[in-house]
This record gives sequence, structure tokens and C-alpha cells, in this order.
Amino acid sequence: MRSLTEKQLARQDEVDNAVFDLINKLNPVKKEIGWHIEFIGEVRDKIETILTSDLRVCNKQNFYPSKAIKK
Repeated sequence: MRSLTEKQLARQDEVDNAVFDLINKLNPVKKEIGWHIEFIGEVRDKIETILTSDLRVCNKQNFYPSKAIKK
């Protein structure tokens, strides 16, 4: 099994960091919430569903790469 490319890993980081930032930005008490990948993943999965299934603007692999690109 091939590993993810640098570009794919960078996309995963971009998405996870954006979700983390959003959670903290929307927090009304402004106390920073620490990194919790379980919560980040839950929000990420919902956004993925909206973009891939509901709006159909991209596919799952484009949104959050989870498989290595075949060469």
C-alpha cells in the first residue's frame, strides 16, 4: 500500500487546521479549546458530507485525501 503524497498530507493538515480554527472562532467564551482530533473529525465529516453529497462540489478524495494516488 502506498502512502499519501506530500500534497495529500498538506491537504489533510489544511482541512483539520481550518476546522480547529473554526471551533475556536465560534466559541463564545473565547477560551481556547485544545486540539481534540475526535471533535475535529466529527466536524470534518459533516462538512465533507455537505460538500460531497449535498452540494456535490467535490468528491471525498478531493476534500480530504485518504488514499494514495495511483501512478
